[in-house]
Amino acid sequence: MAQEDHGDLKETVLNALHRELGAKMVPFAGYDMPVQYGLGVMKEHLHTRAAAGLFDVSHMGQVILRGAGLDEALERIVPVDIAGLGVGRQRYGYFTNDSGGIEDDLMVARRDDHLFMVVNASRRDHDLGLMRAALEPAGVTIEVIEDRALVALQGPQAEDVLAGLAPEVRDMTFMDVATVTLQGAECWVSRSGYTGEDGFEISVPNSAAEALCRTLLADERVEPIGLGARDSLRLEAGLCLYGNDLDSGTSPVEAGLTWAMGKRRRTEGGFTGDSEVLKQLAQGVDRRRVGLQPEGRAPMRAGVPLFDAEDGGAQVGEVTSGGFGPSVNAPVAMGYVADGSSVEGTRLWGEVRGKRLAVDVVRLPFVPAGFKR
Repeated sequence: MAQEDHGDLKETVLNALHRELGAKMVPFAGYDMPVQYGLGVMKEHLHTRAAAGLFDVSHMGQVILRGAGLDEALERIVPVDIAGLGVGRQRYGYFTNDSGGIEDDLMVARRDDHLFMVVNASRRDHDLGLMRAALEPAGVTIEVIEDRALVALQGPQAEDVLAGLAPEVRDMTFMDVATVTLQGAECWVSRSGYTGEDGFEISVPNSAAEALCRTLLADERVEPIGLGARDSLRLEAGLCLYGNDLDSGTSPVEAGLTWAMGKRRRTEGGFTGDSEVLKQLAQGVDRRRVGLQPEGRAPMRAGVPLFDAEDGGAQVGEVTSGGFGPSVNAPVAMGYVADGSSVEGTRLWGEVRGKRLAVDVVRLPFVPAGFKR
């Protein structure tokens, strides 16, 4: 088969496997990525909720941080309790700017004598620049990992599948990290993911990635899953997508993400934009991220304006992520609305193609988390 012209798109080490599996490929964050396979987005989504799905997330940035003053230096740009992060544990976090906005969200884990961080592909270069400026003067070394793929095995049967290769993963609980040998390869495994389901993210050497994926996919419980279902899964789980639900003008307080900071950071500050974030914690904010349940079957997608009346009225917010939720068999969305309109049960109207449709403010997530605590 002739090679298609991908232009300037980068390819993950699993690109040929995706094509062999019949994936529909699309540009995403500068990479040629699978949006769906033969099952289609709906069935891929439901399969992940019922069994196990395998995702290629190798486009994400993998970084190792080392240095004697690492914790203190990183806490100046990440308002999360890094010092309290134990060996073999991982946390969700984010970078903030001078106005308290979120520059990117991330995962950070303590592995032996260093921190391992995973950042979004679309913000990788930006984040590296930010870290180099803030951390290198403090003696922290930043190592960008280029020789490893990253795959996610997600779903209620993920543990049974992976335990067939490494029984010790059964002992891991949500947000544990460990070095695990899979088919002779040293893999960095975390019990985490971005679907709301139990599962694992596996950093595997490029040289071993395809063989590992083929072994996992040979299990009848596992199907390859594309970006389409990854998006609907994370939306049902109430999880943010940077660039949609989070950006440099949105604070952790507005986004409802201050739980990630920990009590000490919410009290002491000491991070970029702390004065604004602490002020918002004390005084409140003008808008908040909420779950949105459209009435009927029509999805409300990102960009739909939200009003407080069916006719006339004022615009009180906007949808930032939306689509159909296969697990709940109904449209689901989230977005930002004025604080006074953020109470659960509030009826709003989204304007879709010139027509206003009813939508209710609801509690997130739409599907309960299946994490192993």
